[in-house]
Amino acid sequence: MKTTLLKIFLGIVAIVIICSAKSSKRDPLALYAELDKNAPVNTLTAKEKENGWQLLFDGKKTDGWHGYNMKVFPDCWKIDDGTFTTTNSGSQEGLDIVTDKVYRSFAFSIEYKMVKATNSGVIFQINEDPKYKYPYETGPEFQIIDHENWPDKLEDWQMNGANYAMYPPMAKPYKPIGEWNRLFLVVDGNFVTQMLNDVVVVKYEKNSEEWKKLRNSGKWANYPDWGKFDEGHISLQNHGTKVWFRNIKLKKL
Repeated sequence: MKTTLLKIFLGIVAIVIICSAKSSKRDPLALYAELDKNAPVNTLTAKEKENGWQLLFDGKKTDGWHGYNMKVFPDCWKIDDGTFTTTNSGSQEGLDIVTDKVYRSFAFSIEYKMVKATNSGVIFQINEDPKYKYPYETGPEFQIIDHENWPDKLEDWQMNGANYAMYPPMAKPYKPIGEWNRLFLVVDGNFVTQMLNDVVVVKYEKNSEEWKKLRNSGKWANYPDWGKFDEGHISLQNHGTKVWFRNIKLKKL
């Protein structure tokens, strides 16, 4: 009898732990506050290191990154003056660069700069497999775009700061062309928060009824594996337009 009760108790504890992990929700603003906005570019301060932040790009080497579904770093990207930047043009989709490592729950910070009609994004929870051509076939995207100068009419879920093809931005705190923007993303279990230049622009709960409805009624209905993975690579998107990235930092949660 005691053995049976112990097994039942341990089973309940395991379920509670699993459910807690899936629905964990830490304060994104507190995580954001851990970053030193005045730190030198592409460096970590002692305090950031103490808080568990990692530097994913030192401004000099491509270590830790590769082309999607490749083993090497693609030549459609280069390092220029301490930034990752694209080298191709024409607005045609090219090779994204992705992190070597995969991540589940994390906070991610990056700065980006655009030119007129830039189109790019940060995509996460990506699965690498030859059956996929692009990272966006599996992973959600924090949209980066100069929507003010984009030649075509855009939906609200295509605007800068949106969770592409899902959630439009609640605010538009983007900076003028040529200035650096700070993108901050928190994926905490099923809870996702997107911030742009100190302002929360998107919040949602993955696998909620609202999320499922949007996922199954829009663009992603034609992509059966989109949003399927809770762990994956993070990519910087190459859409054939000029963009610069720097100050790439990540903290595992």
